[in-house]
Amino acid sequence: MNLSAELRFLTLTALFTGVLWVPIILNRLGEMGLWKALKNPEPDVRPHAAWAWRLANAHRNAIENLVVFAPLALAVHVLGKGDAATALGAQVFFASRVAHALIYTAGVPLLRTIAFVVGFGVQVQFALRLLG
Repeated sequence: MNLSAELRFLTLTALFTGVLWVPIILNRLGEMGLWKALKNPEPDVRPHAAWAWRLANAHRNAIENLVVFAPLALAVHVLGKGDAATALGAQVFFASRVAHALIYTAGVPLLRTIAFVVGFGVQVQFALRLLG
């Protein structure tokens, strides 16, 4: 079975979101040491590295946006409402989420917002496709 573009890019977005925590944890292990990090990760303790703090925020934002995009993409697929525009939209959503995480981690505020708004635009596109 071939995946539709909507499901393929939803899967890639979920996978990307799922691995964003890896550099955060590696940084935490480096800052806290193995035993302290494994004993009690102290999630409210801000990392010393500013990039790790920003990546943790980008990860939370990615999760929040995946929660919105996933049901929309699934509904477009299941209801057979996908076409070239939604296929491109799914691809753009994935690219915007990757860009958002990288730009946020690098600390570039304006571009981060643009990447976020592009992804939000795709969510609106999918919702309008389902409603219209």
